[in-house]
Amino acid sequence: LQPFGEWCNLQPKDAAKMPESAWKLLFYTLSWSYGIYLLFFTDYPFFYDPPSVFYDWKKGMDVPTDIAIAYLLQCSFYGHSIYATAYMDTWRKDSVVMLLHHVVTLTLIAFSYAFRYHNVGILVLFLHDVNDVQLEFTKLNVYFKHRGGVYHRLNDIISNIGCLTFCVSWFWFRLYWFPLKVLYATCYSSLQSVPNIPFYFFFNALLLVLTLMNIYWFLYIVLFVAKVLMGQMQEVNDVREYDVEDSKKTTMAKKKEAGLQLPGALKEGMHLKNGLVKDKRL
Repeated sequence: LQPFGEWCNLQPKDAAKMPESAWKLLFYTLSWSYGIYLLFFTDYPFFYDPPSVFYDWKKGMDVPTDIAIAYLLQCSFYGHSIYATAYMDTWRKDSVVMLLHHVVTLTLIAFSYAFRYHNVGILVLFLHDVNDVQLEFTKLNVYFKHRGGVYHRLNDIISNIGCLTFCVSWFWFRLYWFPLKVLYATCYSSLQSVPNIPFYFFFNALLLVLTLMNIYWFLYIVLFVAKVLMGQMQEVNDVREYDVEDSKKTTMAKKKEAGLQLPGALKEGMHLKNGLVKDKRL
């Protein structure tokens, strides 16, 4: 994907971030589309009847092949994402929370498969993947609106529309439907169907942590909207990212220093933050 960014003649800072978003858009589009297929084009009633995720639950029950495929893909992706966030992706203000998110998600995926809570897992993944599709699609249009030294108004319009739909869908899917469907089923309905259900507190604790992280990121969305309304931001940008241009010299100088070998992305994030602090002192 890097040669494609160069071929499109993107700005250097956009060309560096484009492959990450393009890869994530590809994966999340495929995974969410597969989730749509499982929930709306098969006999699984989990979306319209969330308590059904625990109907006929038994220890060691067989996992349907179509659900097992979804689990294999998601587990592989989030296992890789832990490495990618630390060593490959652009370091952002929420990268530590992102690492925690990937660990929690991977734990939920692996253990829910092992203990046969896969029906709930499919519903959780469906309600979360849609926002990532919108986020990465919007970011790509932000990167492509200034290419070849020319401003492309169509990409700017699409990014603005994408930002609006992303804000609405985040609240609707993660902060409304997720508690209404998933947390209700796991906290209440599970005890009705299986009174002595194993690891009740363990899985619900992880789901509550996931909910808190969704609220944390929603605060970034609120911050973005506030900046737009107050005129502090004239165009769509990721408010989680550091000001790379202001800190570029500091980062390059720090990279030459010898010391503790931290993950590349983590080291870059620390350097950028230090650069911003020095700028404020000046």
